[in-house]
Amino acid sequence: MTLTSKTPVDLSHNAAKTGSKGPRLIGQRRSRAHLNRTAILAAAVVILFAVSVLLGSYTVTIPDFFKILFAHLTGGEKIPGASFIVMENKLPRAVIGTMIGLAFGMAGALFQTMLRNPLASPDVIGISYGASAAAVVAIVIFGASGAVVSGAALAGALGVAAIIYAISSGGVSGTSRGDAAGNRLILAGVGIAAALHAVVNFLMTRADIRTAADALVWLNGSLNAASWDRAVVLALALAVLIPAVVAIAGPLRILELGPDAAAGLGIRVGATRLALVIIAVSLAAVATAAAGPVSFVAFLAGPIARRFTGKASLPASALVGAVIVLAADYVAANLAPLLLDGTVLPVGVITGALGAPFLLWLLVTANRKDA
Repeated sequence: MTLTSKTPVDLSHNAAKTGSKGPRLIGQRRSRAHLNRTAILAAAVVILFAVSVLLGSYTVTIPDFFKILFAHLTGGEKIPGASFIVMENKLPRAVIGTMIGLAFGMAGALFQTMLRNPLASPDVIGISYGASAAAVVAIVIFGASGAVVSGAALAGALGVAAIIYAISSGGVSGTSRGDAAGNRLILAGVGIAAALHAVVNFLMTRADIRTAADALVWLNGSLNAASWDRAVVLALALAVLIPAVVAIAGPLRILELGPDAAAGLGIRVGATRLALVIIAVSLAAVATAAAGPVSFVAFLAGPIARRFTGKASLPASALVGAVIVLAADYVAANLAPLLLDGTVLPVGVITGALGAPFLLWLLVTANRKDA
């Protein structure tokens, strides 16, 4: 009788202990799985970076690459031809491709998380169109090139972002009606993007053939003009913006609960959203200034990272953005010429071909969930 009376007590005690550890173990497993998948994305970026530099139309062995790099850094004897191809073409192209992928991925994830809408990315809400319109004005009207075009694109993106934010500021900066505010910002961006698209088309019809061709290459997003000067400027910008993203990540996670809940937890919703917009727009603007509006990278990175890792993550989104750009650029520069009689495509053509079907799939799956 003593044994039978104690057994239920022991079982219930063990069940209570197991029940208390269960959710914790599940959370630890999910966190471990998320870290492992993020590490896989980081490894994919490293592999694609190496493929971009070592393979392609001109292949380089790993020992030769380190010889070339060491000679370049120390001023030693250079390998004729190979040193120029690797150090002035392949390596800066891969470096800039990685950095713009990281920037676009973080920018898209910030917008989508803040507004809780997968359509809220810089290339959908008009930020990229602002950069495009300003760059085309600089190319067609003023005959600009190089750094001037990049500066115009940066100014255009920031200017359009300010206009969009001002139009939608009645709700975006407030603590109530957060979803309506986000929808208002997206609609304002789509409307301004349509107007800017018309401006770009008008300018292209007025330009001569050579100028229009230069503008068209830039509009599609291309890494053909990659250089160490652009890489240094982009790296300095990211050195400032990435710590800002880290600093704002905590309030962003609380903001995901909704503006009312975030305000109740002590978050200054208006100031936080304004800071998020400034950081996200700056990331998209500096990436666009470096390589043009590489379409759909910011739009694709966040949802793909969320599906791969199991939850929304800024680091995973940044890494997915880098994977998309590096893979698309390798296809555009090395595989497409084999199929198109030597024609080298801008990287934005490949990312656009990926983004359009994904957008349709996203809309179809959203309709099925609503039904």
